[in-house]
Amino acid sequence: MRSDAMPIDPCADVARRAWLPCANCAKDSGCSSCFDGSNCASHWQYLLGNDGPRVFLQCPQCSNVWNVNTRVGAVSDLVSDRG
Repeated sequence: MRSDAMPIDPCADVARRAWLPCANCAKDSGCSSCFDGSNCASHWQYLLGNDGPRVFLQCPQCSNVWNVNTRVGAVSDLVSDRG
């Protein structure tokens, strides 16, 4: 983890995960399982919560926090919560 990385959210639970790419790092780059759309055992995000189709995520590698609308047809609007 980088020295300027945020801490992992205290609500983060390894049992609540999502398989969406991180909005900050490319940790899944080159992973054949991720490329095929499989639920890779290594490249997942903490699912912190949701508000309908909008999910709130945190990357366990770089600790970036962001949210994304997962509704089918929604405009890709990854929003990083990092300043």
